[in-house]
Amino acid sequence: MRELLSVSVDLAERGGKRVTEIAQAQLLEAKEKGKTKEGAKEMLTQGDLESHRAIVNGFLKTYPGITLISEEHENKPVDFNQIPDPNKQLEEVLRAVSSDQQIPLSNIAVWVDPLDATQEYTEGLYKFVTTMVCVVVNGEPTIGVIHKPFEKETVWAWVDKGHSPNLKKSSDVKPNENKRKIIVSRSHAGPVEAVAKKSFGPDTEVVPAGGAGYKTLEVIKGNVEAYVHVTLIKKWDICAGHAILKAVEGKMTTLEGNYITYYPKDNPKVDAGLLATIYNHYDYLKKLAPEMDTLKGKHKR
Repeated sequence: MRELLSVSVDLAERGGKRVTEIAQAQLLEAKEKGKTKEGAKEMLTQGDLESHRAIVNGFLKTYPGITLISEEHENKPVDFNQIPDPNKQLEEVLRAVSSDQQIPLSNIAVWVDPLDATQEYTEGLYKFVTTMVCVVVNGEPTIGVIHKPFEKETVWAWVDKGHSPNLKKSSDVKPNENKRKIIVSRSHAGPVEAVAKKSFGPDTEVVPAGGAGYKTLEVIKGNVEAYVHVTLIKKWDICAGHAILKAVEGKMTTLEGNYITYYPKDNPKVDAGLLATIYNHYDYLKKLAPEMDTLKGKHKR
């Protein structure tokens, strides 16, 4: 598993390198691949596809037969001789994780988001862009890697084993009791702001942002107290952040308080909203509960 963690970090960064190279060369070739349930465009770029190839093919070369679930799909033949071997012994991982564990490959699945915040990527809002890898053991998010390619920052964690040196434990992140800050998607900041102020008080600040990976990291870093998402979201968007949250004793559930699993055959959609916190998770759920119908009602079509 420690080797798999090293490979996950290396490949997330490899995918991020392709994301930045394509942006710098202005070769995005953005196109619409569909629409969300709410009617917003879902974009696809060469950055998504090149990152997908770098990450997924790297895993397949290293672990033939491993179960992979990626946001993107491609059926082109691959010459694995042309793919560099990922680093299985990253020094940062070896220093931070002293013990190891062996788990049958059949119990493992890897969820990949090769480019989170594609819409923001096409708009040049690069700070929101991440590449993400999540290793799941028997449906449980166990290793999470979130890489911010334009800021050269990678945060990773293996639950109960270790984490990247730039990651703080929950005991080091103190909540601001005087003023709550809640991060939400740029596309629905308005409706959530009204509900947040009603639920938590008029001084509540709502921060609009792009990308589930970015927003979850803001919670983990203590820059905001909660991440609230009210529309459908996919599991590859949240799995890595969920694993890192678990490692620092945070929580991620649906807005109804249900735990989220990541079995390969699961429905990849989470349609009951999302709440991510470090502290006071059930207090947030309780205070949001009376406004659930309002939140969901505003986003039905």
